[in-house]
Amino acid sequence: MRFIFYPLQKIFYNDLGKVSYEYAWQLQEQLLQHIVQIKLSARDNSLEEKISTPHYLLFCQHPHVYTLGKSGKSEHLLINGEQLGKYEATYVQTNRGGDITYHGPGQIVGYPILNLDLFFNDVHLYVRNLEEVIIRTIAEYGIIGSRIPKLTGVWIDAGKPQARKICAFGVRCSRWVTMHGWALNVNTQLEYFDHIVPCGIKDKSVTSMQQETGVVCDEAEVKEKLFRHFADVFHAEIHLLQKEQLPLVNQLKFQS
Repeated sequence: MRFIFYPLQKIFYNDLGKVSYEYAWQLQEQLLQHIVQIKLSARDNSLEEKISTPHYLLFCQHPHVYTLGKSGKSEHLLINGEQLGKYEATYVQTNRGGDITYHGPGQIVGYPILNLDLFFNDVHLYVRNLEEVIIRTIAEYGIIGSRIPKLTGVWIDAGKPQARKICAFGVRCSRWVTMHGWALNVNTQLEYFDHIVPCGIKDKSVTSMQQETGVVCDEAEVKEKLFRHFADVFHAEIHLLQKEQLPLVNQLKFQS
């Protein structure tokens, strides 16, 4: 079932492939500002407050990187700079919510840049909807995901001592426009989580679709299922947009 009904929206989608965290972050910032400027222009011209704006959904993977959210603690990174180099990893302090997490090969990272004015003005509901997308996706692989009260994420065996997180979330919302999103562990190298306190939670572990199913999962197939469930949960039509068609993409300072 869908959590809430709202007008059908059009979302532009692009799979960026493997890109640096900084590149994806800056692209999101530019897309967010593009939407915000449309909204401010409408306000300044006394137009309808909920004027139509574009929405975007980006998929990507990152090289090994640890990212710290604005509410996180730096001591939750358990290795130093020299050790980061040994593991070919970098460390970035970012402006999303949440604590520290890991991104790397074998993960599917999703970054929705949505104007929530055209969906619902409720960030809590927005995150629950993102969780629902993941829960529906992994269910197609026989993996039962659920939630733990007061802990954002999708969990396996929630409420049990062996509870483990399969997907982490961290979002930012500015003028009701979202950025950042989720990191779903598909065929992820889970040993990289040993070097952090994942999401600042000390008493629970991390898992992946590969670990839960015992087989390497087809990441292209997982993306297709994520794509379909995102469209359903958010009551949207999703249209492919080539990378060069994304607003301001040619102005990015970082290389992909």
